Amino acid sequence: MAETIAHDGAHRAEGRQRGPLIVTEDTELLDDLLRLCAAAGARPEVRPTLPEGRVGWEAAPLVLVGDDAVPRVRGATRRRGVVLVGRDQDDPGVWRRAVEIGADHVLVLPDGEQWLVDRIADVTEGVGRPALTVGVLGGRGGAGASTLACALALTSAREGRRTLLVDADPLGGGLDVLLGGETAHGLRWPAFAASRGRVGSGALEESLPALHALRVLSWDRSDAVTVPPEAVRAVLAAARRRGGTVVVDLPRRVDEGTAEVLAQVDLGLLVVPAELRAIAAARRVASAAGMVLGDLRVAVRAPYAPGLDDREVARLLGLPLAGEVPTELLAPDGSTPPGAVARGPLARFCSAFWSRALAGTEAA
Repeated sequence: MAETIAHDGAHRAEGRQRGPLIVTEDTELLDDLLRLCAAAGARPEVRPTLPEGRVGWEAAPLVLVGDDAVPRVRGATRRRGVVLVGRDQDDPGVWRRAVEIGADHVLVLPDGEQWLVDRIADVTEGVGRPALTVGVLGGRGGAGASTLACALALTSAREGRRTLLVDADPLGGGLDVLLGGETAHGLRWPAFAASRGRVGSGALEESLPALHALRVLSWDRSDAVTVPPEAVRAVLAAARRRGGTVVVDLPRRVDEGTAEVLAQVDLGLLVVPAELRAIAAARRVASAAGMVLGDLRVAVRAPYAPGLDDREVARLLGLPLAGEVPTELLAPDGSTPPGAVARGPLARFCSAFWSRALAGTEAA
């Protein structure tokens, strides 16, 4: 057996943490652990016994000790993140051996495979604060939700944050089109329809089209208009693990897939034109979305009908006021996406929104 299966320099160069340390001479167990590491997107270091010196043992973000290796690691420095891995579910002595080496967990394969994949992915990706996730939905058709979603994402990216824009409305025409990137290389929603369990966040980010310094997950030009709720849940969870911000353009109708998105949204913006019919329609949308989304605020669009202002619209809807969304003229050929002009009124609105929203998360 080679002393080291893989080095982790490439991962550190990409800002990722090093992979787990595997200590075992059981070739069958090693094959399984390597398979699980590959599923989690990790490149482990493999040793038959305790690494020489303390650095290799203490620096690893996670240590997977095969049951065969317990006698060889008994003298190791106690540390967190040690998992004893075995195969015999009926062996009562495994708990005693776990105590001997200071293991945090005892894992028996194959039953614990999914838990271990998730744990390896967490330490490899360096899980920290999840992305602030903002959902934007229109109070009625044509309210300007997609425009605001694009402007929020462009502003966030321009201010230096890792940003992902998600098009959750399959009938909306495609946010990649609104951004002028319908031919950009990368995956669209139908490619993730079979996703289940955990999706690697780094792999997801790298697979999506890069437009205007942000990543975009939109729809292709096929007839596909649905993605299974399990896939929606897995993809959005992966997007949030990368940190930064995620902006989601939501449909007005709440189906199973939309409910999965809303469950992971931190803050919702309901875009409402200041007219009575729009307010009536928005009340229905707010009622449906509010069943899942805990923090929903109204963003009002002018011009105002007689007797209305932004505060009155918010009062009629019974929602907190996020502000008035300014109107901004866009180039007729689509060459300038919404919010692309840094000093424009829409970009200034978005910048102020992010300042308030991010200040709230830092204080929490």
